[in-house]
Amino acid sequence: MNIQFEAPDKVNGLMTITLETADYQPEVEKTLKDYRKRANIPGFRPGQAPMGMIKRQFGTSVKVDVVNKMLGEKLYEYVRENKIQMLGEPLPSDQQEQLDFEGEQPLVFKFDIAVAPQFEAKISGKDKVEYYNITVDDKLIDQQVEMYQSRAGHYEKVENFDGEQRDMLKGDLRELDEKGNVKEGGIEVSDAVLMPQYMKVEDQKKLFDGAKLGDIITWNPRKAYPESDVEVSSLLKIQKEEVKNHEGDFTYQITEISRFTKAEINKELFDQTFGEGTVKNEKEFRQKIADQISTQFKSDSDYKFLLDVRKHMEKKIGKLEFPEALLKRVMLNNNKDKGADFVEKNFDASIKELAWHLIKEQLVAAQGIKIEDADLKETAKEAARAQFAQYGMANVPDEYLENYAQEMLKKRENVDGLVDRAVDVKLTAALKSVVKLDEKAISLEDFQKMLQEK
Repeated sequence: MNIQFEAPDKVNGLMTITLETADYQPEVEKTLKDYRKRANIPGFRPGQAPMGMIKRQFGTSVKVDVVNKMLGEKLYEYVRENKIQMLGEPLPSDQQEQLDFEGEQPLVFKFDIAVAPQFEAKISGKDKVEYYNITVDDKLIDQQVEMYQSRAGHYEKVENFDGEQRDMLKGDLRELDEKGNVKEGGIEVSDAVLMPQYMKVEDQKKLFDGAKLGDIITWNPRKAYPESDVEVSSLLKIQKEEVKNHEGDFTYQITEISRFTKAEINKELFDQTFGEGTVKNEKEFRQKIADQISTQFKSDSDYKFLLDVRKHMEKKIGKLEFPEALLKRVMLNNNKDKGADFVEKNFDASIKELAWHLIKEQLVAAQGIKIEDADLKETAKEAARAQFAQYGMANVPDEYLENYAQEMLKKRENVDGLVDRAVDVKLTAALKSVVKLDEKAISLEDFQKMLQEK
């Protein structure tokens, strides 16, 4: 066997693998003997068919299978041992000549291999990168306090409707005919729930202003929700397709009015939000919320920092040369169902991401970053904690986070993303201690605007 690799321009590689008969024939003979033992050929007892017949019947296909397997093993072994940074999969070369698998002559295979460009991604204390510290002000704390109050709030029965108070109505719906009488055989719904403040049309919404318990309101559901057949069908308990048959007026007799009341800022709210006894007064409650917001903002600041590291390194290294024609072939081969137009539209963005991937690989290696099982578990727990926080659950017991994280790690589709996240977290922490940080205070509003502009 002979393997030759050449890449005159450093990025377009050509690998030539020559297989002599002696390289693959022993494995072919062994495989054919196994075939003979298992072959069930009419006129012969199992395992007794002539070897010549086995070779004529299976010889070429076995040879192809053995050679293809050997090719793959030797190609990747060569790439690994010679530290060739291959991009994507090797592709059959345009220089490949027709092969004769039935003859005894050497088999010569040629593969085009995309090779990563050579460059050095060095970063040190001489490199200055911006780091934005998001300010936690009273306005943000107030918003979070109100959110916790709302989550812990409840409805109370009242006598009069007030649309400004998020009041919820319960009542009986009856369909009317063209004369304004209750329609015979028409729709009737008991205990129908309405929140008029969410109606899309103002004149329908105003019909409920000042309503009291027991009042009968004449209104039109179809006009109140002109763009939502789903909402009307849900209210009237009918199929969406039937809405067009019920576009007239209805009466609504109010049987119950409930008003949403936010929870008071007291010990009950403190315990429900952060666990019993954790917070003793409003000052500690607000401080705990401030600490919580700061922790969340740190992740946002770190995310922006890594974006700025990327921008800094891309500018520092400059444009990298890639084997574009070959990479387009690789991309097309991986997206056969999407076609050449898809490749052309997405190629530049893919190359940009590939360049950053190669830069980040060097940064990760230089910082000696390795991802252990413990890192993955901690990343999964942080992801779980963030998900619970979205629902206002700020004090989830660690055992629940552990169980949730373990379930996440059982799904293969989650693991790659968690590995990437774990790498980013460790790389960010490492680089913050390497580069010179240009720290800047910024409001949340300005920070969000800055990200949107990016």
